[in-house]
Amino acid sequence: MIPLMKNAFFHEDEIRQALAAFILKANRFSMDSQCQEFEKAFAAWHGMRDAVLVNSGSSANLTMLQALKNLGLLHVGDKVGFSALTWATNVMPIIQLQFEPVPVDCNISTLNVMAENLEETLAHTKLKAFFATNTLGLAGDLDKIKAVCHDRGIIFLEDNCEALGTVLYNGQKTGTFGLLASFSFFVAHHLSTIEGGMILTNDEELGEMLRLVRSNGWDRNLRVEQQQKWRKKYNIQSDLLAKYTFYDLGYNFKPTEITGFLGLQQMPFLSENIRIREANYHKLKKIVLQNMDLIPTDDVHIATISSFAFPVICKNKNLLGYYLKQFAKAGVEVRSVISGNIQAQPFYKKYVASEYHLPNVAFINDCGCYFGNYPELTDADLETLKNCLSAC
Repeated sequence: MIPLMKNAFFHEDEIRQALAAFILKANRFSMDSQCQEFEKAFAAWHGMRDAVLVNSGSSANLTMLQALKNLGLLHVGDKVGFSALTWATNVMPIIQLQFEPVPVDCNISTLNVMAENLEETLAHTKLKAFFATNTLGLAGDLDKIKAVCHDRGIIFLEDNCEALGTVLYNGQKTGTFGLLASFSFFVAHHLSTIEGGMILTNDEELGEMLRLVRSNGWDRNLRVEQQQKWRKKYNIQSDLLAKYTFYDLGYNFKPTEITGFLGLQQMPFLSENIRIREANYHKLKKIVLQNMDLIPTDDVHIATISSFAFPVICKNKNLLGYYLKQFAKAGVEVRSVISGNIQAQPFYKKYVASEYHLPNVAFINDCGCYFGNYPELTDADLETLKNCLSAC
């Protein structure tokens, strides 16, 4: 059996032993210094000003959009575009916060929204924000997308949950192009804290608001000068009352010290993890390039591919059926590409009346799947996967 994932952590035994020792000696398990140190290390690794740790990647998405709404950068009824090939909880916050969701079709070969796809949507729909998903460790032409958004006054956001460590040919890491970017540390991702998520930004005001949103709308996790600003604004003069004053809409999305500890423990292994995933990706892609049944991924604009999983895009439905049988016979676990066509999801149909033409996402939904790519894949595993990808 080759499952979608094998271990909870890269360097599993070492991390488990370190976690056990930490739990035995830790004096505090609620959010504290380990979380703060992880935030600093993660921001520095990306060359970004600020990182805000939360309890999941899904919470990161909701926190970002709530912060933008709290600051008046987004309003009820604003049209928010999003990559139509995405995870459900990228779209749900758009609906929950009463923005209007606008799905944007992707490119079949890159599996991502490209600037030309965004331009096609903007030709008939004016967007206030665009939320790109960097799919399966690949990415669109984010520099061009950022330029389009800048020229049109569109807030650009990234979901980088599946592409931690991917670098475009301009030398810039994914997750650093948008005003805000979300990351997931769920157990199956590049860096695992079991559950957990992060938000990156270079905007100081947004970093401050993200921390308010994360912690019930209060100021306890802000710097002293930031606390003083909020207390002065609302004339809160009592330290006793200040601890339980709620300044804006928020949630309890705080992580635990275990989350912060595991993140710090995994950071030293991140580059090695990415290197192995990328090597696996290129070995498997060589087989796809020799198989006329399959559509190879286009990654010419990417310098480093931090592969999350390996996509299999067939040229028609019948071929997908054949390859699904091949994977099943070999004991390879596969799944649909993220959430498939988001417009076909029950929650989306329930809450969104409008429907957009998304031919490429529909094609990927009907003709595509993926299997796991992770450092624990053995040479025997890779041979099995290569055999499954070989032509009929």
